[in-house]
Amino acid sequence: MRVQESFYRGNPLKSEARTLPWQTYNLAYTLLKKSGASLFVPICCMQYLAVLDAEEFIFVDSIAGRAVSIAWQKFRPGGRASLADSVPYTAVFYQPDAEETMKRLQAEFLQALQLLAARQKQESGAQLLFFPVRKLTH
Repeated sequence: MRVQESFYRGNPLKSEARTLPWQTYNLAYTLLKKSGASLFVPICCMQYLAVLDAEEFIFVDSIAGRAVSIAWQKFRPGGRASLADSVPYTAVFYQPDAEETMKRLQAEFLQALQLLAARQKQESGAQLLFFPVRKLTH
């Protein structure tokens, strides 16, 4: 099933260099590759939706509708010495309160990714069971 959504962003208010812990980046990248072109990750405890694609991760506040609050862009995983090193990226803030939101976002985003990964494991473990048909006699 293919879903197309549109999100809007205003002019950036600020951007800054950051690093993403390797656990978060590696899990996000793995889930994104399994899903195809994009991945929707609900961050329920913050009422945010993360939308991941190959270029960036955007974060949309449910209160703001379809307006992007924060975007994580320009990931540079190639500069890591090992897969267990943090990944540099640029955080772009579009809403006045986005910097405050950012304080919780990385930790909550990892938890949302882990929940999504656990659900996918449960779904992929399903098997079809065939039961022999019994003829009923009256």
